[in-house]
Amino acid sequence: MSNNEKFMQMAIDLSEYNVKEGQGGPFGAVIVKDGMVLARSANKVVPTNDPTAHAEISAIRLACQELGTFNLAGCEIYTSCEPCPMCLGAIYWARIDKIYYANTKADAAAIGFDDHFIYEELDLPMEKRKLPFVQMMRNEALGAFKLWSESESKTDY
Repeated sequence: MSNNEKFMQMAIDLSEYNVKEGQGGPFGAVIVKDGMVLARSANKVVPTNDPTAHAEISAIRLACQELGTFNLAGCEIYTSCEPCPMCLGAIYWARIDKIYYANTKADAAAIGFDDHFIYEELDLPMEKRKLPFVQMMRNEALGAFKLWSESESKTDY
């Protein structure tokens, strides 16, 4: 078994364990750097009452703690399923180098985890989305952006 297969099997094992133990959705993720596992997590939405606690995001949080950084460049993620839009965004923000996945988003949709509506919503102009978007107090909020752009102590990310 190759290292890639070993790491993917870990993600798959986490997803199965999560279901068997009644802990939540059938998703697992493993983050690897230089051939070493940094972090692993299953989906924790139900036990934590946190809708953002998907396996990928939970693993990203653990890996960042382990390395003491918010930048996971040089890392790879192995996930038991193609990442949802939220997780994909987090993976990009974390600067992870590569995504390996097993099940597809169509496989997830077939068992009730369908993210298609989010992709459709993102393609619509804001005024046509199901969730109302109301912009307000932009001029007041721009003050924080001005402070950030002028700050000499900011950390770019």
